[in-house]
Amino acid sequence: MWSPDRRTALLGLLALAGCGLTPVYGPGGAGRRLFGKVRPRDPQTYQDFAFNRRLGERLGGEGSDYDLDYRLNVGVVAQAITPDEVTNRYSLNGTADFVLKDRAGRVLTQGRVSNFSSYSTTGTTIATLSAEGDARSRLAEMLADQVVTRLLAASAQLPG
Repeated sequence: MWSPDRRTALLGLLALAGCGLTPVYGPGGAGRRLFGKVRPRDPQTYQDFAFNRRLGERLGGEGSDYDLDYRLNVGVVAQAITPDEVTNRYSLNGTADFVLKDRAGRVLTQGRVSNFSSYSTTGTTIATLSAEGDARSRLAEMLADQVVTRLLAASAQLPG
């Protein structure tokens, strides 16, 4: 017997199918236009490597149809300061400015995304440095995810 929840879910799926909604990575989805076709700029920093790695995970291997140029900017802000004026928590506020171009150099889409991560400085110097590196990697991955989301949204307008 069909429960009301199952009927509602089935009706919702039928409604989505009827409006022409297709999964981004599904057959005929707009995400296939970019999958394996985007070449990000060469990394120059540890954060660039983390950013490029995440782009590769989300968009498939490096391609040659589109060039993605980007600039990561990260600001460090003290968050938790003890009465003894010792900072024991920092926030990393980051932005990624990006431009997607075709092989002819025409700008197809561009934008800016922002996010933040944080880390604690309690413990040893090595633990603090490790925590900071992890927070920077997390931030780069979050920014890459946001860039991919923007690229996928714009891919419906791309040729092919």
